[in-house]
Amino acid sequence: MPAEETVAPHPAPLKRDDIPGWFFGLDRAAFGHLLSTQSAAGTTGDILELGSYLGRSAVLLGDHLRPGERLTVCDLFDSEAGDADNAAEMAMSYRKTLTRSAFESNYLAFHSELPEIVQAPTSVLADGRIPAGSCRFVHVDASHLYEHVAGDIAVAKAALSEHGLVALDDYRSEHTPGVSAAVWEAVFTGGLRPVLLTPMKFYGTWGDTGATRQSLLEHDWRAAGYTVDEDTIAGQRVLRLNYQVKAPVRSTSRRLALDLLPPVATRATRRVLQTLRERRTI
Repeated sequence: MPAEETVAPHPAPLKRDDIPGWFFGLDRAAFGHLLSTQSAAGTTGDILELGSYLGRSAVLLGDHLRPGERLTVCDLFDSEAGDADNAAEMAMSYRKTLTRSAFESNYLAFHSELPEIVQAPTSVLADGRIPAGSCRFVHVDASHLYEHVAGDIAVAKAALSEHGLVALDDYRSEHTPGVSAAVWEAVFTGGLRPVLLTPMKFYGTWGDTGATRQSLLEHDWRAAGYTVDEDTIAGQRVLRLNYQVKAPVRSTSRRLALDLLPPVATRATRRVLQTLRERRTI
């Protein structure tokens, strides 16, 4: 009888940034602020994540669980997709790296217990297994296909408590037009109210935006290295956060060359450099 094949265990990450994924600093800060603000205000409820990849965002969500609260994670992981379009998307982006065992190893590196895991298409949650109104925060980062995202938004709406928050990933990426369509459809026809926008995620609620917006405005985002702007969308004031762009530091050699040129040549050189900057070619 041939020897049984063994699979090497997935190495546990030493730090959170070792977990592969696309959950970056600005949204980690936004998640942390919004979840902490909910806790400080006495808002209780479970947390739901639709699409977890290898656990980078789930680990942070688990940080904010309070006694009696539950984190539920729904992802296909290494299961087969239920339809051809979803299978093609997984084959293109995730199939070689996404496994449930890798997710579990990553999560347990930072928490003593796993969340409740639903290894299935996110559409299975439409059957009501997440109690209506039971969640204070839902993160949607599963399929990029319009029909699936629209269904995930419906699941989020049903799961959220009155003023609960939803975070929707990839709402503006050029390769995910289906997400954009589903998100803005929910805003203009489904009552979803935008609260915060970052380069990667849309944050909103079907409840009142006032308290969340105020907490965002009172936070010193600029001190943390982010820019803050406000817009109005569908009659709702919405905050926009982005990374501060640091001014380029002129090299010592360039400064020295300009200092040694005759004044007329220096002025001409500066004009050329300014023109190039305005054209964004340097």
